[in-house]
Amino acid sequence: MAVYSMTGYASAASQALVSPSEPSTPSEAGGAAATVTVELRSVNSRFLDLAFRMPDDLRAIEPALRELLTASFRRGKIELRMNTQREADTALPQPQVDQLNRLAGIEATVQGWLANAQPLSVHEVLQWCRGSAPAEKLDEPALAATRQCITGLIEARAREGERLVGILMERITKLRELAAQAAPLVPQVVEKQQQRFLERWQQALEAAGAAQSMSAETLRERALSEAAAYAIRIDVAEELSRLNAHLDEIARLLKSGGELGKRLDFLIQELHREANTLGSKASALELTQISVEMKVLIEQMREQVQNIE
Repeated sequence: MAVYSMTGYASAASQALVSPSEPSTPSEAGGAAATVTVELRSVNSRFLDLAFRMPDDLRAIEPALRELLTASFRRGKIELRMNTQREADTALPQPQVDQLNRLAGIEATVQGWLANAQPLSVHEVLQWCRGSAPAEKLDEPALAATRQCITGLIEARAREGERLVGILMERITKLRELAAQAAPLVPQVVEKQQQRFLERWQQALEAAGAAQSMSAETLRERALSEAAAYAIRIDVAEELSRLNAHLDEIARLLKSGGELGKRLDFLIQELHREANTLGSKASALELTQISVEMKVLIEQMREQVQNIE
């Protein structure tokens, strides 16, 4: 199952013959060719947010368009732009008999009341016929173009999703490498601190003049006790274990595909928590540097996850 990005673009066009329902002459039966162009733009969003930019004479199909989009997408801010265009060489409308009869009746009524009214010109008649052309005949081509455009947008989002998966898997590999580097550093830090405790205890006892009254074994036991308490405070094994578990789950989800965005976003927050804890417990420069590098990688992952559906 694929992983889909919420970012993508697609366009499609569909042609149709807009012909009169009852052509008055055989030459009118071909009608006027029209092209419906549909564009879909998609960016990331927490929910599915649809916006339509389309001619008013096609607003009647907006519910059908909304149904097509909601059936195909779950998240993302998607803008649909629709335009219609008639071919230049067939732009002149073909007046229908009922249109001309209606115009003649209107003209006769006006001239009956206004004797000085000028008769309609051929240009005015053609303009009126163009304005009253049946726009509903473009509904089906518009829906067909939208279906093609949706297919194109799904493919575009899938390609972008594949690219995001590659980026995330690369970051996962780097985070695992950093976790592997951090694990052996803690015992080394504890050993160094244990030796430091022994030296400080010895110096403090010598300064107080109590070195002779305390045996070497007692001195060592106290230093080891302090070192053990210190080791508990700085132990990051649990954080590293949880971090690796979260990375395993992210990798599993990316391989399974589907709607992952919200689950991945939660796991990224958990990764941030473990990296912050690691940084707060770090007592060595090496661990601090590893924590900082982890946070940078996790932030990069968060930016990419925000684009996944």
